[in-house]
Amino acid sequence: MKIGGLQKFTLIDYPAKIAATIFTVGCDFRCPFCHNPELVLPEEIKKNSQISEKELFAFLEERRGFLEGICIGGGEPCINEDLPQFCEKIKKMGYLVKLDTNGSRPEMLEILIDKSLVDYVAMDIKAPKEKYQKAAGKKIDIRNIEESIKILKEAKIDSEFRTTVVPNLLKKEDFLEIGQWLKRGKKYFLQQFRPGEIYGERKRTIDSSFSKIKPYSEETLNKFCSILKPYFKICQVRV
Repeated sequence: MKIGGLQKFTLIDYPAKIAATIFTVGCDFRCPFCHNPELVLPEEIKKNSQISEKELFAFLEERRGFLEGICIGGGEPCINEDLPQFCEKIKKMGYLVKLDTNGSRPEMLEILIDKSLVDYVAMDIKAPKEKYQKAAGKKIDIRNIEESIKILKEAKIDSEFRTTVVPNLLKKEDFLEIGQWLKRGKKYFLQQFRPGEIYGERKRTIDSSFSKIKPYSEETLNKFCSILKPYFKICQVRV
């Protein structure tokens, strides 16, 4: 597994768990608002050192009994064919595993769930269907996204859908379409777009123009959330 980063402690990434977050290298999307170009763009990946599996698992061994869960994000973890084996190693150490995914690889998602290698899945919903290509930054097969949505709706494990609310991509009417598309999902979260700083670290977006966009106010996000609440058991704003 190619590992581009490790956040050694988080109370945010895995709901109600003390966790660490692993960031895998590589992604099949090019979302212009993404704040992790060093994990996505080949020319940026080359500039940064990676963490070896040996180093990572030494850390996980050291933190046994303190950390409860491990989040695996990216980049896009599901493009890695060795992801099931990687998750299995983590599970055997007694950790819960949370996967963050864009849903582009439903076949991998199904394997992980069927083999009980993940305990929680968070799937990013970039936009309503007609805007998906623009939000993803490249041509995609929307059927893969729809299949991943179906898998998570039917899965017995805990899961959530979530959308980063980027002002020049998403408007009020888009959330009605998203709600109708995802209706009867377990949980849905609206996430604040933060172009400048993540975890106290200055960040830039893949498309530099997105770094200058002013995020929606919390009040506006709550209005969008009220549109979505009829479609989900749980619908909340994360700011």
